[in-house]
Amino acid sequence: MNNNYLKEQLSKFNESTSLKDLQKYINDMIEIRKFDRQTPQDIMLFLTEEMGELAKEIKKSEKYKIDTSKKENNEIDVAGEIADIFIYLLSMCRVMNINLLEAFKNKEERNCDREWK
Repeated sequence: MNNNYLKEQLSKFNESTSLKDLQKYINDMIEIRKFDRQTPQDIMLFLTEEMGELAKEIKKSEKYKIDTSKKENNEIDVAGEIADIFIYLLSMCRVMNINLLEAFKNKEERNCDREWK
């Protein structure tokens, strides 16, 4: 398996792609790119960094004042940053051996029993 394999898998994804398929893709991607030694702490640091980048993109998209002294690309890429967060979330599930769909269902079952005001 290599990056061409990943591109081939990506080309098959559509609106019907399952969460299981996405998690398998992430597992393959992690092995191909040799990220398989990352610890939960490593992934949490990357996830936190990506959340900061998402915050910056939202600031740019909402026309907040931002530091323009650096020669940065000022393109707005909220979708790209959300995708990065999703990738790290799936990576965390992999390293912690969490089935995200099951975790989601279990949490929402508990949430359905809560009273929201």
